[in-house]
Amino acid sequence: MENLSPHQNIIVRRYKKGKHEDHGGAWKVAMADFALAMMALFLVLWVINSSNEQQLASISGYFQDPLAFEEGKKVPSKYVIDLGGSPSQADNIATSESIDPEKILQADEIESLADAIEQKRLEELKAQIEQRIDASPTLSPFKNQLLLDITTEGLRLQIVDQTNRPMFDPGSANLKYYSEDILWEMAPMLATLDHRLSITGHTDSSRLGGQRDEEDLNWALSSLRADAARRALMEAGVPKEQIAQVIGMGDTAPLIPDDPSASVNRRIAIVMLNRTSEHNVLERSGTKADVEFINDAPPPPSDARKPVLNKTGSLIEKLQQERERVDNSYDNPPNKGEVFW
Repeated sequence: MENLSPHQNIIVRRYKKGKHEDHGGAWKVAMADFALAMMALFLVLWVINSSNEQQLASISGYFQDPLAFEEGKKVPSKYVIDLGGSPSQADNIATSESIDPEKILQADEIESLADAIEQKRLEELKAQIEQRIDASPTLSPFKNQLLLDITTEGLRLQIVDQTNRPMFDPGSANLKYYSEDILWEMAPMLATLDHRLSITGHTDSSRLGGQRDEEDLNWALSSLRADAARRALMEAGVPKEQIAQVIGMGDTAPLIPDDPSASVNRRIAIVMLNRTSEHNVLERSGTKADVEFINDAPPPPSDARKPVLNKTGSLIEKLQQERERVDNSYDNPPNKGEVFW
């Protein structure tokens, strides 16, 4: 290295940085992170403001268990997010390490299980009604005339006639005063049930002398008696919407097939329908397609046949006048000396 003399000058050159010299890009990264964080914040605030309580619970559960996995084992989370945009909370369907395929119920097994549960409910309801009959001063004297059984349609309550204690006078659709008391006593309990009701009227095989088959009055009589029971139940508090159907069966379904003229065949049946029977009744209603089909049908030809005259009109009119009599058995109870039981 060259030696410097003590009197030699040392020149130090200093450079000034220009105004527009590059300062680096670190601030841009920080600004982008800040903008992204603010966007996420406002997005979260918007979601919270536009979601209900159930959706908020689902969102919270999703962040608690985002992958629905536990230690690498597939366990469905109880928080399920619907990708369609409506989060909903589902039940935790699995609590074990894996789901056994043999334990997954098929559709027919679920249907059978539902039927078994409904059968159990009907049995419990039958026991409650029997207790109600035993405890009621109005119903207990008629216990032998109140038949309870479970059928394929549901729980059936039948009010049958006895020789000395009929529900109706022969050939009449007017309820006896004690028959109406039975229906009025049963109505409050029936009105509290979640079952719809089917009311059916039945007669015995007795016919008026000289009556032809096409003039069988039992069809009209059974229908009018079923409707009389419907009116009594509705007057006592059963809502109209609970009545599913009112049917007259005539003498086609006797309680004692070997003795179709027996008095017990004259009866009123009230069925608390199960879900299958109720569905079958509702299916009888017409659909929109049926209405469109009817409206699009062509008009009948001008030479269409005239309707056949109703030859039984006189008998039905006579029955209607009998039903609307003022001096019926309910307004005029029998004499004290008359035996009814």
